[in-house]
Amino acid sequence: MKINKFLTLSVIVLSLCTFYFLKVEKIYENDAIVLGQSCALSGPAKNLGNNMMKGAKAYFNHTNDNGGIYSRKISLISYDDCYEPLYAIKNTRKLINKDKVFSLFGEVGTPTSLAVTSLSKKEKVPFITPFTGAEFLRAEGETNFINLRASYYMETDAIVEYLVEDKGIREISILYQNDAYGKAGYKGVIKAMKARNLELLSSTRYRRNSLSYFNSFNILKVTNPKAIIIIGAYKQSAGFIKHAKNNGMKSTLFCNISFVGSKALINELGDETDNVIISQVVPLPFDTSHVAVKEYQEIFHHYYPNDSFGFVSLEGFLSAKLAVKALLLAGEKLNRKNFLNAFKKLPLDTLEGFKISMSKNDNQALDNVYLTTYKDEKFVQIKVIE
Repeated sequence: MKINKFLTLSVIVLSLCTFYFLKVEKIYENDAIVLGQSCALSGPAKNLGNNMMKGAKAYFNHTNDNGGIYSRKISLISYDDCYEPLYAIKNTRKLINKDKVFSLFGEVGTPTSLAVTSLSKKEKVPFITPFTGAEFLRAEGETNFINLRASYYMETDAIVEYLVEDKGIREISILYQNDAYGKAGYKGVIKAMKARNLELLSSTRYRRNSLSYFNSFNILKVTNPKAIIIIGAYKQSAGFIKHAKNNGMKSTLFCNISFVGSKALINELGDETDNVIISQVVPLPFDTSHVAVKEYQEIFHHYYPNDSFGFVSLEGFLSAKLAVKALLLAGEKLNRKNFLNAFKKLPLDTLEGFKISMSKNDNQALDNVYLTTYKDEKFVQIKVIE
């Protein structure tokens, strides 16, 4: 009888111990802090992926050269997904299962992010600072995702506000990419229009990674919009704008959100850069009066002396800096839980030159939207929405 009681008690104690150790987050003890990135390093969105990666690596290298994270180096592993969800899934599985990354970092794109976030949650691997403003990454109470940038809803609202209130334009149409990214931007535009008791003049879409926008042009031209909001990649956006301008729409305002890749878009447009507006989620990367931009330029140029400055590499740089600050705050006994919690405890001036705002129900650090245009061979800021 006593033996049975002892065995029963032993089983209970063992079960409680097992439960405790399963609940306690394992300390990350690797010699290096390994982060994993799946992004477009080739294909039509390659400029976004490469610049996001370089901007991040510049700050990570800077951190490593100045002592690292409690003497540990940060290693960023980047794989090419060509801006295709299936490749993103394959890369992410490899990063988690083979490379044993501590966290996923800097995914580029909405459709690719959407494809892998369920995997990151299942494996309890943090998914931080993706290059997308999609709303599903900003759901209230979401604990596994961390965002740097303003959302697409914020960007599209800023564009609609500018068109309606500053330019007096109400005849607005939209061309969007037929995937999660395009639909996210489309929903943002609809929401912004409804908030002002307006409806779109017309809307159409094109297939991702294709140049199937000629039929879209014919649909939009019939309604004669004064402004067209484009939610697409730079190659398709530039092709559409040039085609539209060459076919009777010279005076139309063409508006893009940040994911278009501003520099790549301007390069593709050539001599057709007039009447183009682009929303940004970071300030002008050439304005050294901004303390964060000055730091970015100095560090980025040190590691990539032959590369020019740009919006995307600045965002990658700031994303890396935010991650580093959270790693430091998480402490020497690093685990994924205290890493994610650290973001919510960061001081408001963590990114010098910006005021970050994160809380239990807010996993997005920056909220500002900067409207820009291209004039006299340079980007010009025309409005800031805070």
